[in-house]
Amino acid sequence: MADIRDGATYAPTSEVQHVVAPGEFCFAVAHLDHGHIYGMTNGLRDAGATLKKVYDPEPARLKKFTEAYPEVAVADSVEQILADSQIRLVSAAAIPVERAALGIRVLEAGKDYFTDKSPVTTLEQLARVKAAVERTGQKYAVYYAERLHNDAAWHAGELIAEGAIGRVLQVLNLAPHRLSADSRPQWFFDKACYGGILTDIGSHQVEQFLTYAGCQDASINFARVENFSHPDRPGLEDFGEISLTGDNGASFYSRVDWFTPDGLRTWGDGRTFILGSDGSIELRKYIDVAREAPASKLYLVNSDTEQEIECLGQTGFPFFGRFILDCIDRTENAMTQAHAFRAAELSMAAQAIAEQKGNRQ
Repeated sequence: MADIRDGATYAPTSEVQHVVAPGEFCFAVAHLDHGHIYGMTNGLRDAGATLKKVYDPEPARLKKFTEAYPEVAVADSVEQILADSQIRLVSAAAIPVERAALGIRVLEAGKDYFTDKSPVTTLEQLARVKAAVERTGQKYAVYYAERLHNDAAWHAGELIAEGAIGRVLQVLNLAPHRLSADSRPQWFFDKACYGGILTDIGSHQVEQFLTYAGCQDASINFARVENFSHPDRPGLEDFGEISLTGDNGASFYSRVDWFTPDGLRTWGDGRTFILGSDGSIELRKYIDVAREAPASKLYLVNSDTEQEIECLGQTGFPFFGRFILDCIDRTENAMTQAHAFRAAELSMAAQAIAEQKGNRQ
């Protein structure tokens, strides 16, 4: 299920100690519009959560999902899932523009919600979601997979927290993706549906910066979006870039794009460069070009070492177990709600600035 050539269906899995017993924490899946739902499902199941029900209006998508997870029961509707008192969490990868409305329904039913990124597509949606979280006390969690479900990216956070490179001064993120246009649904090319490239895959990158640099907030210095090479797809933005300054002075630059060439063995050569006051980290998240694929490598240099670390299969993706326990204990050890929302908010604000500068509609 982990197709390294296709980012839309890339779904890591791991063997880790369960944080709950079978049946102790049941979840359901609804709306399989994006293939990331498989990674989300794997992460929760790997940590011990019990997959109870699934709903999707498309029989073909439903058939594929039930073949992958034969233990799951098929629900007739989202309402049937929301009425099930055993289900504590609903995980979904709906069309991005529909994620907020679905999430609010889940929260108001007294369940937590776990959505693919981006969690919303407009600032107005975010305001409504924040109000629903405040009103219900439920969680609106986000699958920022490029950190949460990548071994090197996760281990970088651990090393930074241990002080391996001192204070983080700058983060550079390069996030190319393979377009695979023929396999994409129509909504993928409709900007009203996905919100723009910075709103979408840019949210991954902003989330990583806030985490690695230890920022609560940031200001936007520069943002740009373009459709360089796809005039036949006017709703597609194939290139974006963003620069931020964190509230602690750390700087950030990211480039996101849909230009991964067919010759690359993975869906993208994702790289991160983290400069610290006492050292540096480089991440080669998915491939070590012309050498190994898949790979998840971390290069650490500080006063004590110059080291290459192969992280693939080593971390166990701790986010998922922590998140399950957060849902049970009503804590925020996996990710705070404020952090999840601020990453999305900054991405959307940058998208709006980019569109204004480019005079785009």
